[in-house]
Amino acid sequence: MTLDESKLSHRFTEHGGVRLHYVEAGDGPLVVLLHGFPEIWYSWRHQIPALVEAGYRVIAPDMRGYNLSDKPEGASAYGVNELTADVAALVQASGAERAAAVVGHDWGGGVAWEFAARYPALLDRLVVLNCPHPARLLAGFRTAQQLRKSWYMFFFQLPKLPELAARRDGFAWLRAAVKDDPRRPGAVSDEDLAHYVEAWSQPGALTAMINYYRALFRPASLRGLGRPPRIDAPTLVIWGEHDRYLGSELAEPDPALVPNARVARVPDASHFVHYDRPEKVNQLLLDFLR
Repeated sequence: MTLDESKLSHRFTEHGGVRLHYVEAGDGPLVVLLHGFPEIWYSWRHQIPALVEAGYRVIAPDMRGYNLSDKPEGASAYGVNELTADVAALVQASGAERAAAVVGHDWGGGVAWEFAARYPALLDRLVVLNCPHPARLLAGFRTAQQLRKSWYMFFFQLPKLPELAARRDGFAWLRAAVKDDPRRPGAVSDEDLAHYVEAWSQPGALTAMINYYRALFRPASLRGLGRPPRIDAPTLVIWGEHDRYLGSELAEPDPALVPNARVARVPDASHFVHYDRPEKVNQLLLDFLR
């Protein structure tokens, strides 16, 4: 389905002195869409119109540090406490008592996992695209195979150099990640890519985006990974099988921690499964919500 941006409302809300930008569309039960790295709200361009047509109200924020949302200084501003509290603020700003679902991809998926554990009263269902449950991620870091795939997470711990590398040649590295990683030809057009480049060009954006990874390796965050969250909400994991960043063995959450989960594996889809197979992802999402 084609996104008609003229039908979107651009809004702002504030949490803890950080102003968050989000788009909103539709009427009905609330669905919150959380993007990953290095994306923005626009990454949900295929899902927003499908959800609205199916009778849902959609909120898709620029996560803090991205695009039109504020970019607080310091890695500590991007810890899981702050990121999950932002989602709670968005739900509360919507006027809804709770979300019918919180849906997250990549880093948005990591925030969604933690949000479901910390704020269970604010959502009915959880959907995660190509992001392992924190306990699975920690287990993956104990293997050489996943450590090789996750090399960039460790590179991002360096000061300044990651920002320089990301900015080089007109964001060539980030542009390749978004446009060349999907397996479907033409999944990301030049017009689509322009939305991302504009966002990456915002002052302070690259440092803010990379600070998510810096915060992840702070002692408090690592201790949190050692206390894996239990999630009782019905959960759907959608996993593109050709993910070059995360091993497919990480898709299945531990049943003891997520007892009401099922995994839908999507063949011939990359880490950006919602770009590669938007119709399939929409079908899975809507069937699960119904």
